Amino acid sequence: MKYNLRRITEFNKLILENCCDKDKVAVDATCGNGRDTLFLAQHCQKVYGFDIQKQAIDNTEALLKENGVTNYQLFNCSFAKMEEYVEEGADVIVFNLGYLPGGDKDITTSAEETLEGLKAALGILKPHGTISMTLYWGHPQGKTERKAVLEYCRQLDPGEYHITYLSMPNQDNCPPEIILINN
Repeated sequence: MKYNLRRITEFNKLILENCCDKDKVAVDATCGNGRDTLFLAQHCQKVYGFDIQKQAIDNTEALLKENGVTNYQLFNCSFAKMEEYVEEGADVIVFNLGYLPGGDKDITTSAEETLEGLKAALGILKPHGTISMTLYWGHPQGKTERKAVLEYCRQLDPGEYHITYLSMPNQDNCPPEIILINN
């Protein structure tokens, strides 16, 4: 049986709903096709979106405009640079790691860049904030990235960060996993 991606996405949104409100600032570190950016914009005061692919930024902007959303800023650059753009800090930061759905599967996030991005996210995370990372690891780069992220998270100070790791042990084919980091 193949895992149900829609159910995983909806489960993650249930978690994020509890982290969002109209007084909070959010970051979508990987805009993709804009669904998470839209969700965050509808639930938070402001959302910053990042993606290295112009197609992803264009897709996201079109979806946001189609839905009448105006409380966002999009940046066609690496999420590793979020500290340069999110000066006020963020309450919620979302990463979907892998490749752009419907895009070029040869363009993926990398372990090195993701660790830089995670460090940047920790640098702007406000007290009692949440980072959500969904790991899509069914491709070679994804496996390397997953290993690096898990190793890095294991080393975070347990007195400062609480980490939850969600997996689906009864599913085949490298189902997505979610890491939640709270401070």
